[in-house]
Amino acid sequence: MRADDTPVREGRHAGGAPRSGTDPGGHEHDGTAAGPRRRRIAALDVIRGVALCGILVVNVQPIAAAGALVVTPDTAGVPSEDAGTWLGLFTTMRFFPIFSFLFGVGFSLLAESAAARGAAPRVLLLRRLVALLVVGAAHHVLLWQGDILAVYAVVGLVVLLPSTWLPRWAVAWLAGGLLVAAVGLGGGQLALVPGLFLLGSALTRYGVVAGIERSARPPAVAGLLLAAAAAPVLWWQASMPADAPAFRYVMPAGGLLVAGVYVCVLLVLLHTPLRPVLRVAFAPLGRMALTNYLTATVLVLAITPFLGGAPHTWPATRVLLVAAAILSAQWLFSALWLRRFTQGPLEWLWRWVTWARRPPLRAKSHGAYGRGEIFN
Repeated sequence: MRADDTPVREGRHAGGAPRSGTDPGGHEHDGTAAGPRRRRIAALDVIRGVALCGILVVNVQPIAAAGALVVTPDTAGVPSEDAGTWLGLFTTMRFFPIFSFLFGVGFSLLAESAAARGAAPRVLLLRRLVALLVVGAAHHVLLWQGDILAVYAVVGLVVLLPSTWLPRWAVAWLAGGLLVAAVGLGGGQLALVPGLFLLGSALTRYGVVAGIERSARPPAVAGLLLAAAAAPVLWWQASMPADAPAFRYVMPAGGLLVAGVYVCVLLVLLHTPLRPVLRVAFAPLGRMALTNYLTATVLVLAITPFLGGAPHTWPATRVLLVAAAILSAQWLFSALWLRRFTQGPLEWLWRWVTWARRPPLRAKSHGAYGRGEIFN
């Protein structure tokens, strides 16, 4: 995806094969026809890892209840009243927007990477979305009806892929319009997906994502403004029952605002001495987000019979303990795996399908691979 107002262009850039070394933007080259190796944006890995943790917290009960009640993507992640109002206030529909936004970011980064390598970006992205649709459909049918991956794939095919023909200003305006419409019409979380996808894509095309780690001032200011807007919305949400007519408008509005606050806080903290801690704690989870998202369903279903009680009656402490146990196991596996390999196993297979050629898997001593990935 170009950083100017032009849409994605197919084909190889002028100048022939890439050279080894680094380009003016600091991107590493491997000296092959595959093109540049781009440095990972560490903040994206951390933010994605945090979002993955939050999504698991809100999904534990719906996943555990699979087979006992019908769960749809619009109701998935809405904790029962017994889970505690405070848990829902700070988790429900708060991390899903971050994950959706990052999907749009990854889409444009991958399109940019494909164009730089001389590949046909739209063909590559089409393969990637179709592969995700297959995986999401299998997850939905075999494990859990609350799966979101198939929805992401369909929205990607219908909204994101066509947006590559539009200039970035049009994508930005369309993103804003869709988000306002989703909140104003009282749509559920699925209604927010197209706008969030396009928002992530637009900010990537404008170069905002590439510069998110340059200074702590912009996210600090944005975070304060978002927090000021979120405070009355959260107070309003906490004071009304879930069946109140206004709840369908307050919930998505609060979700978007709080999600924005979370992202800004993380970006500010990454400029403090806590940066190494955040990278160690969340980057491994974020780099293997697809693998961890899918295996979390298996793990929740596996341990549910041993916990007792109907999942919708579990207290907040049990929900948090289950999520913490699963995330701890996934973090350990991810950290050990990434010591030897460049990507998670499912991320690697997905990349193979995307590029239609087998990518390297074993880690090398220089750089990290795959900056332009949707989940990795």
